[in-house]
Amino acid sequence: MYQFVEGGVCAAKGFLASGVHCGIRKNQTKKDLALIYSQRRCAAAAIYTQNKVKGAPLEVTRAHLADGMAQAILCNSGNANTCNADGMDIANAMCAGAALALHIPEEDIVVASTGVIGQPLPLGPITAALPGLAAALSAEGNAAASEAILTTDLHQKQAAVQFELGGKPCTVGGIAKGSGMIHPNMATMLCFVTTDAAISPAMLQKACKSVADETFNMVSVDGDTSTNDMLAILANGMAENDPIQKEGADYYAFAQALYIVCRQLSRAIAADGEGATKLLECTVEGAPDKDLARRVAKSIICSNLVKTAMFGADANWGRVLCAIGYTAGEFDISRVSAAFSSSAGTVEVCQGGAGIPFSEELAKQVLSQPEIQIQVDLGQGAESATAWGCDLSYDYVKINGDYRT
Repeated sequence: MYQFVEGGVCAAKGFLASGVHCGIRKNQTKKDLALIYSQRRCAAAAIYTQNKVKGAPLEVTRAHLADGMAQAILCNSGNANTCNADGMDIANAMCAGAALALHIPEEDIVVASTGVIGQPLPLGPITAALPGLAAALSAEGNAAASEAILTTDLHQKQAAVQFELGGKPCTVGGIAKGSGMIHPNMATMLCFVTTDAAISPAMLQKACKSVADETFNMVSVDGDTSTNDMLAILANGMAENDPIQKEGADYYAFAQALYIVCRQLSRAIAADGEGATKLLECTVEGAPDKDLARRVAKSIICSNLVKTAMFGADANWGRVLCAIGYTAGEFDISRVSAAFSSSAGTVEVCQGGAGIPFSEELAKQVLSQPEIQIQVDLGQGAESATAWGCDLSYDYVKINGDYRT
């Protein structure tokens, strides 16, 4: 039994958070520095962008998590600290300052940055703000931290669920940012997850990777894989369940809770894509294997022609078939069917790889809703997958045409 609760990264026992405006961003009304802290040292896991260009904070975090342990997460927005000659020095100095404020080893700090690439990150505002940021840590600090990691996002993204492990109530909660430069492997996003469940670093890493493959790696907004993507998870064990050391019922129950939180955050990232007016969810069924189902779903959700058709509420199903057709893999297109669905109803548009008569009026109504499902059945197996994205509007170009200014 999984139940959504409030609190994001502060929903689990022993976690505190805070967020302030330190001066990295010009707009003083926007927070730009976040801190998440556990009252107990945690098992930790993370996965990172597959872009060859990686932000300095990712390299520092990777080194810090080599022992599978951490206690705090520090993140700034407004500057990615990427492609900077002194990037590693700045990231290390951020950790040193946070360690001093928190009275913990700097190796126990996850550090992250997001924002403009290639501009030097000023250390002074961060160092000056750290004592106050640490002093402001609170069990009610989730909203402040969630706000402080945003860039072009219009909405905060947070989720938390409660469940049981061996009769002990446990919680998984998270916050995320991501709006543009979003593409599988991973998205262009930061996601920080906390849990009071007791689980070994190895099993936490396993759950982190497997859940990301089904959630964040199935999100695309614009086809650009970011330089600073990170999913980091801290588990402090304060729920006092028997520690999860291997696969079994408790591991799968935990992984499901993590999946529910990450799926919710993935959908929120897709819905908040830069300039987006509609959330797109593509479900592919009837695939001969899971990898093909994922590839087809991603291909459809990444297609700019599909995305623009959805923006215009145009049931141009041929674009969906086209995206399926250029997907790598062996399958018979003559067995494919497709439909569009939303709160306004469902319209079937293709059977056996060919178009069928449908009401354009109904299709227009279906595709005019804020959330649209693209449903594909390959008719060639039992595997399925779901991907999330958004439409492509005029505003996307406006936002990215003057991103630095």
